Order: sequence, then structure tokens, then C-alpha cells
Amino acid sequence: MTDQAVDTGGVRLSGHSAAKSQFLGRARELKELLADIERAGLDTIAGRKAPRARVLLIAGRPGSGRTALAEELASQVAARYRDGTLRARLSEPDGTPVPVERAARELLTALDLPTPAGADQDDLSEALRTALKGRRTLLLLDDAVDAEQVDALLPDSPECLAVAVSDGPLTGLSDVRPCTLGGLDTKSALELLTRYTGAVRITVDPCAAEGLVEECQAHPATLTLAGAWLAARPQAAVSDLAKQLRADDAEGTPLSRAFRLVYTSLPEPAARILRLLSLAPAGLVDPHTASALAGCSIGGARTTLDDFATLGLLRAIPSPLPRYEVPGSLYPLLKALAERQDRPGELQLARARMLERTVRLLQSCRAITETDNPEARERLHGMPRSLRFASPRAAEEWLRVSRPALLAAARLAVADGELDTLARRLLSQLVRTTVAHVGTHAAAPDLYGVHGLVLDVAERRELPREKAAALLNLGDLDAQTGRTAQALARYRQALDAGRAANDPYATGRAMESVGGAHLELGDYDRAADWFGRALAQRLARGERADAARLYGRIAAAQTFAGRYGEAQRNWRAAVAGYRKEGEVAAHARALSELARVQEYAGRPEESLHTCHEALDWARRAEDVRLQAALQLRLADTLEHLGDPASAGLHRSTAERLLGEETEETGEAGEAEGADAVRGRGERGEPVAPGAGEGSDHADRLEHDANACEIRSTSAKD
Repeated sequence: MTDQAVDTGGVRLSGHSAAKSQFLGRARELKELLADIERAGLDTIAGRKAPRARVLLIAGRPGSGRTALAEELASQVAARYRDGTLRARLSEPDGTPVPVERAARELLTALDLPTPAGADQDDLSEALRTALKGRRTLLLLDDAVDAEQVDALLPDSPECLAVAVSDGPLTGLSDVRPCTLGGLDTKSALELLTRYTGAVRITVDPCAAEGLVEECQAHPATLTLAGAWLAARPQAAVSDLAKQLRADDAEGTPLSRAFRLVYTSLPEPAARILRLLSLAPAGLVDPHTASALAGCSIGGARTTLDDFATLGLLRAIPSPLPRYEVPGSLYPLLKALAERQDRPGELQLARARMLERTVRLLQSCRAITETDNPEARERLHGMPRSLRFASPRAAEEWLRVSRPALLAAARLAVADGELDTLARRLLSQLVRTTVAHVGTHAAAPDLYGVHGLVLDVAERRELPREKAAALLNLGDLDAQTGRTAQALARYRQALDAGRAANDPYATGRAMESVGGAHLELGDYDRAADWFGRALAQRLARGERADAARLYGRIAAAQTFAGRYGEAQRNWRAAVAGYRKEGEVAAHARALSELARVQEYAGRPEESLHTCHEALDWARRAEDVRLQAALQLRLADTLEHLGDPASAGLHRSTAERLLGEETEETGEAGEAEGADAVRGRGERGEPVAPGAGEGSDHADRLEHDANACEIRSTSAKD
């Protein structure tokens, strides 16, 4: 299992790594923080109720143990916060602030709450505050860059507590007393060294041990590297290490000197791998990432990563799969080493290998879901064993665990600007694989960001076809979440890009989508006009099935506008088109809509006749839901015509059909609500569609994510 994409053995933690996870020291700081929770705030002193959560701030340099202290505090007070602990990291390894909307989205996802695709910072922050209202929740906000980040995520609930971690004071947050961290106390620093070296080497020369602590300035990350260096050299004395650190004091901090000492002791292949880890997306590393960056075997990469974790150069992440993180305190040192010792071309080649490996893993992850596709099975069996997943569940677990790194890889690939071909392939596979495993609806928030990246590349490379595809997908997601005006603007841009690319598919779909947006905005005349333009193109290309569907869309717009005569003519054209194409189910649905319009037009007898015809076709299509809806419509029409006895028979038949549907699928209530009364007001009048209804946005989104997002590259896969 060592070289498989998913190792069910999980993360191996060495004895030293396990020991490091045990908290020590900081008793005074912990006491102050615990007291600060109970401290009366300025609002309380002024006789006002605190409007927001109390904020505790832990300030210190990276590697000072600030995150460990925050975690220890959270564990000690967790019992007071019945609704659990939420965690968010607010900066990238290089110090770039994480956008507030991304952090808020991750917190809402942790609460199992929906995060509308494309929602902005204000909407997501408000959704988070609403979600936390009335809860007792602990927020741990790590690596905060500025006060605005923290302020945007604070709950409007004094029962909550926020613990923020940053480099220094966050000016702008009121009533916050920073707990500033320096070095560990001497006793705790010696205990940390003892965990690596054992007690003998510390007690045999306590003066040398204290001198080493002083040389390291009692900095936890520096002591960790020093202890790991000593652990790897059982014969070395503590005084030897202190002398080497002092001898190398011409430049750099104690941390950089200790790191340099550990780094220079590594074999060159391992040192090269360590340098290249500075390229890992979001500082997240797994054996595949390290293997691809360095061009070595997965098994060798896994062993090397475990060794790095033992030496304090990496932090093992608790996970069902092997995962590691580059410590924030070491990231700048690794990046500087890579830029100094590796040629730019070598670094770019390493990035390309990493992206290519990610693309192939995504292809494998998607292919294992296509069990009924012989070509997909053949492609899967043709892949190396190291890229294959043991089962669809293993693939889904890998995708879930790897999601942060995959999204970070996509962002970095696009930001790079020199690997756009690989970036386009990565984005395409990320869309397809995510949809295959979690579905379009659940993946929509991530897809919105990915399609935005596709648009960035398409505009940079002047690729109008891909630009049109990205705009169409973004427009669909905007429409799905009720931002119809924004969707309309996207669709118009997509139409221009489709025309520039001479792409009839993108052009036709853009025109139809523009019509759908106008329909949702209540501009029925413009909707019918745009549907008509799309229809003319379909007819010119001989696409009769799509033409029949567009006849129906024109008829829907005319129905909402109250032009029932024109609507009936177009529904009849749709019926004729579906009949010629042999689409029985669509034929039945079109007849059902024609009957509805006839009823609106005040022709109940014609509606009754058409409804019976539609019922006959629904039986041929074996569409139980449509049959039930038509039986209910027949009952309504017969009651209107003064025949309650016959109406009762049809209503009982509908109830029987719905009961059978309940037994088979458990969805009868949805069928009755969605089909039996769709499009009716309280008095049987047509109602305007809501977001996505009547415009096929939701129905077509998954198709378009696969068929249209990056057509020039997906055809090659």
C-alpha cells in the first residue's frame, strides 16, 4: 500500500513528533488568558450589555508556540462552549492574508450550513453572524494579519469567545489585551530538550543545557530543531551544539542558525526535497506532492517526510491520509534557500511536475466513479498503480481531505502565469472530478471560484471560447443563487465572447440564457425575443430537439405575458417537434403545458381533451409523477365544468399514483408540490418563475460544467 494514492494506514507519527504535540510551559500566560475571559469588559463597566464576542489575542513571532497556546486554551475551556470550536487560518504561509469571504465560507461549511456560490464578503460575514447568534461557540482564528479580518468574523453574540493569534497587536479591536509571548521559562525549555535527548544528556551537564536554552532564546521552534539535531546524534554533547550555534552567530536569528545546522546535516537528495516543499500549495504536503516536486518515488518521499517531521522541519497533520504542513516559521527560510540554490527553470519544472501529478490524480479520482464506462475503465487500468484508488470511497476520501490543497494549487497555478496550459487542465479536471463525487449543487461554492480562475486564464491568453464557457458557468451560478441581474451581465459578455470565437454552441446557449434571465426579471417580451433568436440558430443548424425545447420556452414567456393564443401556437410547435424526434416524455410534458395554457385562455373543454392526450403519452413514458399531476389537473378542470363526481375519481387516482410513488421513492410530497401545482397561483393563474425556474439553469448546470467549461482542453483528455 505504500505507493498507492490512498494509504489506509494513516499518518505515522514518530515518538518525537508525538511528544511535541504535548503542551508544556506558558502557565502564567494561560492564567492571564483564563482570567481575561472572566474580566468585565468596558461595556459591562458602562452598564451596557456586550454586543459582540469577547476577543482574546495571543501575539508572538511564528514559532513562539502561539498556536499551541491557543489550542491549549481552547481545550481547557471547551466544556464552557457547548456548540463546539471553529478554526480558521487567516494567512497563507507567505503571509498573504486569506480573503475574509474564504474564511467565512470555511467556517460556515464546518457548521454544515450552505454557502451560496459567489456570495461576497458582507453576505458571508452576515450569514456567519446569523448562524452563531444564540450559540456558545469558540472561534480560533490563527495567523491573523489585521484587525479587519478578525472583526469581520466576530459573532454578534457575547456568549461566544474568539481567540485570535497574530504577530503583534491588532489595532482597531476594542477592549482587547494582547498576551505577548516571548521565550519559554527555563524549566519548560529544558523539558522540551529532554523530550528529544533523554534526561541523561541534560542532567549530566545542566550548565551546558541552560547555555543552549539561552543561545536559542528559549524559542520553542528553535529548541525543537536543536533537540531533534541532538536526538539524531546520540554521541554529541549538548555543549557541542551550543558551541556550533555560537560559532555561526555572524548572521541570522537563533531560529535561522538552528535551521541551517539541521539543514546542512541532511543528505543532498533530502535537502533538495526540503527546499522544494516551499512550492507546496498553502504549505500542505503529502507523499504525492513531495514525490512530484522532487521526481522521486512515493515511498521514498513518504519516508523523507516522516524524517522531516521527526527533525521538526514539518508538522504532521492529524488525518486519515498522510498529510504534513510546512511550519510558518520555517517557510521563509525554505523559500530563500530554494531561490538561492535552485535555478528558476528547475523550480518551474518542479511546479509543472506537481501540477501534472495533481491532474492525473484527479483523472483517476473521476474515472473510478465511471464504472459503467468501458473507456474510463480502460484508462484507469492504464494508469500506474501509484495513481489508482482502491475504491470509489477511497477516491472520495482523498478528494475531501485534499480539497484545501487542490483549491490552493489551482489558485497558485493561475497566479503563476507561465503554466497556463497545465493550469487549464487542472481546472477542467477539478470541476469534473468534484461534480462526479459530490454533485453540482454541493460543489457550487468551489466551482464558482474555479470558473473565475478559468476566466482569468482565458482573458490573459485571449481565448474567447474558454472565456465564453467560464462566463456561462458563472452566470448559471449567479442565476441559481438569485443574482439575476449579475447573471444577465455575464450572459451578455459570454455572447460577445462566443461570437468572437465563432462558437455556435456558446452563442446559442448565451442567447437562450439571456432570455432566461429576462424571464426571471419579468421582462417577458425581451425573453421571448431572445428565445426566438436562439431558436432561429437551432433551426438553421437542424437541431430539432433543441428547437422544440425553445418553442416551449417562447410559449412560457408568452404565457406569463398573457398572450395565450401565441403561447398555444408555440406549444403546438414544441409538441410536433418532440413527436418527430420520438421524445415521448418531453412530448407528454409539452402537451401538459399546452393544456394548462388552454385552461388559462378560458377553453376548459380543449384543455380537458389535451390533458387526456397528455395522460396517454405520460403512461407511454412511464412518468408516474406527470400522470399524477395530470390527474389532478383533470380533477380541477372537471370541477370547473360542474362534474364533481368525475373530478373525485381523477383525484383518487392521483392519490393512488402518489402513494405508489411514496412506496418506491419516498418523494411523493415533492412530486405533488413540484409537478401538480407548478406554475399556478392560488387561483390557477400563471406565476412568474423564481431564480432558476423556467430557465433550466439548475437542470443544465451540471451538463455545462462538463461540456462547456474548457472545451479546447477537455477534448484532449
